Amino acid sequence: MLRYGLILAAAVFIADQIAKFYVLNTLGFSPPGCLSGNYGCGFVEISGIFDLRMVWNRGFSFGLGRAENDLGRWALVVMQLGISGVFFWWLRTAPRRLTATALGLVIGGALGNVIDRIRFGAVADFFDFSGIGFFPWVFNVADAGITVGAILLAVDMIFLSETEPGKGSSWSQFKARLSGAGSKSDPPDPGGGG
Repeated sequence: MLRYGLILAAAVFIADQIAKFYVLNTLGFSPPGCLSGNYGCGFVEISGIFDLRMVWNRGFSFGLGRAENDLGRWALVVMQLGISGVFFWWLRTAPRRLTATALGLVIGGALGNVIDRIRFGAVADFFDFSGIGFFPWVFNVADAGITVGAILLAVDMIFLSETEPGKGSSWSQFKARLSGAGSKSDPPDPGGGG
């Protein structure tokens, strides 16, 4: 699972960096003034629900937890590298392909955004689905990897991981409690101990 997860992390990282290179260099979406003040940033209307819109994100992901100074910027770099390290350690013992997939997506996405934060002080975001109406965030390939990975990790932990060995996943235990299977009282302890 380790090799699979690392290959997936590398694929997300490379796809993210290629997309950012294309947007920043080929399309020239970030002219002088865009990074420092969001002035003159690139925009291409593609459809009623999807556009390319250059936004420099100084936050963690989807603009959350903004870091407006160098201390905040480097704190986010350290935090994202720390999360990547913890997830890499977890990936070494991933029991299932779904777990490895989730961890690989998050690791690749986190490292993709760390590179931007180190190079530019902010993360290049450009996918804009605000035309949908309920999704106001602009994001990039790395953010998509992090988000999909987090969702898959939650699914894995709820539906597949055993919280108590031999008793099934959290979800199956929850369903058993709902159906009343866990409502029977335990037989009394003959030793009277507790």
